Amino acid sequence: MEGLGLVFIIVLGVILVIVATAKFNLHPFLSLIVTAFIIGIFSSLTLSEVVEAVNNGFGGLMGGIGLVIVFGTIIGIILEKSGAALRMAEVVLRIVGEKRPQLAMSAIGSIVSIPVFCDSGYVILSSLKKALAAKTKVSVISMAIALSTGLFATHTLVPPTPGPIAAAGNIGAEEYLGTVILFGIIIAIPVIFVGYLWAIKVGSKMHTESEEENVYSYDDIIKDFGTMPSASKSFAPILVPILLIGFSSIITFAGWTGMFFDIFLFLGSPVVALLTGVLFAFLLLPKFDEETLTSWIGEGIKEAAPILLITGAGGAFGSVINATSIADIITGIAGNDAAIGALFIFIPFIIAAGLKSAQGSSTAAIVITSTLIAPLLDQVGIEGAVPLSLVVMAVGAGAMVVSHVNDSYFWVVKEFSGMSITQAYKAQTMATLLQGGTAIIITSILWFILV
Repeated sequence: MEGLGLVFIIVLGVILVIVATAKFNLHPFLSLIVTAFIIGIFSSLTLSEVVEAVNNGFGGLMGGIGLVIVFGTIIGIILEKSGAALRMAEVVLRIVGEKRPQLAMSAIGSIVSIPVFCDSGYVILSSLKKALAAKTKVSVISMAIALSTGLFATHTLVPPTPGPIAAAGNIGAEEYLGTVILFGIIIAIPVIFVGYLWAIKVGSKMHTESEEENVYSYDDIIKDFGTMPSASKSFAPILVPILLIGFSSIITFAGWTGMFFDIFLFLGSPVVALLTGVLFAFLLLPKFDEETLTSWIGEGIKEAAPILLITGAGGAFGSVINATSIADIITGIAGNDAAIGALFIFIPFIIAAGLKSAQGSSTAAIVITSTLIAPLLDQVGIEGAVPLSLVVMAVGAGAMVVSHVNDSYFWVVKEFSGMSITQAYKAQTMATLLQGGTAIIITSILWFILV
């Protein structure tokens, strides 16, 4: 099938994925796989071609990015259970100071959420947030929004969080992961600041009924956890992989050669860098026994499994689309409209925003969107480190818009801060809308300057 009929089938396929996940709560893995077969069959591919495209798409993507996702989730679990996340929070608080408690919570959240899922990060830091609110006499809701928006920004923009890593793998940017991290940090800073301002201006005027009942003590929280790892050990599993990947990107960009640089190119490959992060995370283990070496690691693998399946299914979905003649159609459109290249950055944002708002999961929105747009990038001439990295940022920006009642993170923030539904809409939902809008504005400015 060719022409408008093929476009119609693919559009219906995308709608089917959205409806299946948002309306009927079908797991994104199955919705993507089933829809991939439907599109392949109805687009006149032979049955053997459909099976080949699904297998190659799933396996090819897992080969490039699967281990990176697993290592990242293992690091996150160890940081959570060893107390390293709390230690990092304590260090940031000392640096920022108790006179700016909301800024401290935003900074703490943004660091913790790089390897730890934002839902888990919020739960880990919830008691710390309440203790600081009581100690500094500020609104719990103000602290809650500062924490939630700090967590949310890096969760959707900065690898090695699984969503942005999967997006980079989907669009063929895994070899530019250092550039993706750099742009993720650059764009996340104003996004975090917008969340902080919302926490100050709006959150400070809102209060919960149980606020006066808070008896949390910051010192007691730290004391109750027991012995925590040192600051250097706590930050190492995050910082070492990022530095290795970043240095590897510099070596590639500069064209340096020699055995020394070859070693760091090896260490800076995403799989090796994240494995190195896992080894540094082992230094955080309180003891080496079945609980830590089997249960903790097993929990990390268990958390990685759904992301791996969705990512692989996304690869299969994209591979089927790429096997159709849609590329010829896009080439014709691109040849007649030079503006498509400049305006393309808004397409992944809109798709991701629609998916996020419809089905709730930011990670699923990032994976599905990056899968859908991957076959289009070559056709509109988008390639190389900077353009592909900014596409990942546009997808992440869309995946912020918006967190509401179908998002588990919305309920975590609401319940652990004592907000009413109305307060959560005004505080959390609006904050994520502003964050997503800020992210795409900064991304588009960088796009028009650099691309």
